[in-house]
Amino acid sequence: MSTSPQVDYQTSPEQYKHWTLNCDGPVATLTMNVNEDGGLREGYKLKLNSYDLGVDIELNDAVQRIRFEHPEVRTVVITSARDRIFCSGANIFMLGKSSHAWKVNFCKFTNETRNGLEDSSRHEGLKFIAAVNGACAGGGYELAAACDEIILVDDRSSSVSLPEVPLLGVLPGTGGLTRLTDKRKVRHDHADIFCTTSEGVRGQRAVDWKLVDAIAKPAQFKEAVQKRAQELAAQSDRPADGRSVKLTPLNRKVGENGIDYDYVTVAIDRAARNAVLTVRGPKGPQPATVAAIEEAGVQWWPLQMARELDNAILHMRTNELDIGTWLLKTEGDVQAVLDADAVMLANQSHWLVRQTLGLMRRTFARLDVSSRSLFALIEEGSCFAGSLLEVALSADRIYMLALPDSPEKAPKIAVSEMNFGALPMVTRQSRLQRRFYDDEATVAKVRETQGQKLDADQAMALGLITSNPDDIDWADETRMVIEERASMSPDALTGLEANLRFNGPETMETRIFGRLTAWQNWIFIRPNAVGELGALKVYGSGNKAQFDMNRV
Repeated sequence: MSTSPQVDYQTSPEQYKHWTLNCDGPVATLTMNVNEDGGLREGYKLKLNSYDLGVDIELNDAVQRIRFEHPEVRTVVITSARDRIFCSGANIFMLGKSSHAWKVNFCKFTNETRNGLEDSSRHEGLKFIAAVNGACAGGGYELAAACDEIILVDDRSSSVSLPEVPLLGVLPGTGGLTRLTDKRKVRHDHADIFCTTSEGVRGQRAVDWKLVDAIAKPAQFKEAVQKRAQELAAQSDRPADGRSVKLTPLNRKVGENGIDYDYVTVAIDRAARNAVLTVRGPKGPQPATVAAIEEAGVQWWPLQMARELDNAILHMRTNELDIGTWLLKTEGDVQAVLDADAVMLANQSHWLVRQTLGLMRRTFARLDVSSRSLFALIEEGSCFAGSLLEVALSADRIYMLALPDSPEKAPKIAVSEMNFGALPMVTRQSRLQRRFYDDEATVAKVRETQGQKLDADQAMALGLITSNPDDIDWADETRMVIEERASMSPDALTGLEANLRFNGPETMETRIFGRLTAWQNWIFIRPNAVGELGALKVYGSGNKAQFDMNRV
């Protein structure tokens, strides 16, 4: 366990130190005003609206609350309360003092938060505008670039910049490089200049280079932002009269060796360096209509389960760095999960169902990009069906117990329509498409079994699992593979798993995570960045960075 205080990803607007959320009909405004003394850890001040993990935890929470608690909101404006400063990016002193693992985890969560804005824009009718009312640098520009549109104040001084290479010897690693090319389609020579100069680009040139979408003089800036926000809102189908779902605190108990929620349990074996992560299926009668779903609200099983799983993943990634293998299990009734899926699929156009599917999609994607070995263990009492089968399909390997002499006790799995595109990976594929390399005939054969409860031999024949040991071999086989995994290099496994999990088509998101995993991960440990005279270490000291000029 980490010796530093554990990071809690739960917060609420009443606890925010750095953001203010204001909702006015179809437009919400998220205003950044970072408390300099409100850093998550000691040893740095968050000056100039620079941010650390705590600032991004609040941003993630605020957007989640807009999604569920404010269904009337259709456009979110992200801006700053500071005069002439939008956001100066990730706090450099925080990065300079942080461990390698902290830096990478921080960048990963920041990536996921920004990807989440784009995911909501793509799937859920929620649009985002960055109202850049001052200097916007590094991670500040990356946040702006994650929005649908950027409007920059044209006051002769405010600019956008990605100064990481010239100032810090690292990359604009939170999606900056990737969004320049893949999303904003900035010409590569312009992007090269932009990323190697520290002063930034302002005014009409920023528009001409596609770094921003529009500029406005200070006197017209607020009006221009509101006008565009209303225009985007008019294109959305989010309801003006939807019933708000209050995101109450999770019922969670964190112990020395695990976490307990209502539908998720994490049990840590520190000696073996693994954790059993168990997701439970629905309990008791479940809502069958939209009205009943709205009445259940935050306690509706898919929503509550996804919130708990999301929190558990984040907790384990940040606070349990040496727990390298996650053993994924489920408990419950297969049919109950299939029934819950059927209700979601039948009502997926309803805003709350659509939003819950979005949370599930983003949570399972968070599992995909976690730098941990994932083994799914399908045992007696499992309910890996439909939406919960996605948990197993995210794993590096799937082991399923065969009980040929006790078929009535044998665990079963089942596919539903949820497995064929409703919960895609960041490759935009379903996990079945990823598994079978988009082979249509193989996927079609699996689709033919929808609703059928498949035993280990049937699942093996369809290619849905890795191995089907019987009860005689189960304990030894699973123990051996888990112990073997724990003996391998975590660095090599991180690279291996990331490459094998994302074997399908490249997307902006896979490139963002791939560049973080490989390029930024490597640069973060090079002396040119973090050596005693590296750029990150000497930043702000008055000393000049000294580089090893050998190209590698």
